Amino acid sequence: MSRPVIVGVDGSPQSRAAVEWAAREARRRGLPLRLVHAWVDESLYMAPVPDDSVGRQLLDDIGSDIARRYPDVAVSQELMAETATAGLVEKSGEAELLVLGSHGRTPLVGFLTGSVGLPVIAHSERPVVLVREGGDGADAEGDEVVVGMRDLGPPGDALLGLAFATAVARGAAVRAVRVWGGAPGLFGDDLPENLDQRDAHAEAGARETAALAEALAPWRLQHPDVRLVEDVRFGNAGEQLLAAASGGRAALLVVGRRTNRGLLSMRIGSVAHAALHHAEMPVAVVPYERHGD
Repeated sequence: MSRPVIVGVDGSPQSRAAVEWAAREARRRGLPLRLVHAWVDESLYMAPVPDDSVGRQLLDDIGSDIARRYPDVAVSQELMAETATAGLVEKSGEAELLVLGSHGRTPLVGFLTGSVGLPVIAHSERPVVLVREGGDGADAEGDEVVVGMRDLGPPGDALLGLAFATAVARGAAVRAVRVWGGAPGLFGDDLPENLDQRDAHAEAGARETAALAEALAPWRLQHPDVRLVEDVRFGNAGEQLLAAASGGRAALLVVGRRTNRGLLSMRIGSVAHAALHHAEMPVAVVPYERHGD
């Protein structure tokens, strides 16, 4: 049975943008859509008042509207007697995608506040897509899915799986971005003194290009009809990935988050943070396990 696209609903404009994006993506992929609302307040100072009537009405109103405008999408609703953080993390394991809304281009607001969005992103078992209110947001219809390839092999495959599924559903291309360098000690401590730095830079770039091509080769064979762009860049990973996705061509930016961190950790990585803060298009954060750390 197909996993649904699950979207968090709270009645805000940013959550409505997320619902729109989720409904479109569910229709493109032929997946069911589930609207989820958690009606327990996340208060630090007082016990929540158990009143679910407002939440039920909210789900009914949005569900009816989506069912009318997307009649080919199977829409269901779920009201949880949970806080938003706990409920969304719990439901993430059932989702093909978990979709949340965020405000416009201001840092760490909306679902990205520490009380809700960051814990959900940091602990979700499945990919989380953040859709901005206004701007490109739910209306982003670029012709590329841009994916950051920091780690190759199985970790990179987790990101590529989402990127290609999205690209196939949209008829879009995949741009795989591999960024190297931009950090102290680029060539290590054992660099021979007589090695020209320009040659060393070119050799390192060629190695990165070859490594990316090798990692992408099975995906080219699996998806021969999807245009695949290999994009190798030198510099800061967050800045270069955002530059690759800029210009209105990216329908989705896909970044990774390592799962082998502490249970209480809110860390999602500097590249994911940069994307969530500054990207104009929806951002998907994909959890993956990196062995050996």
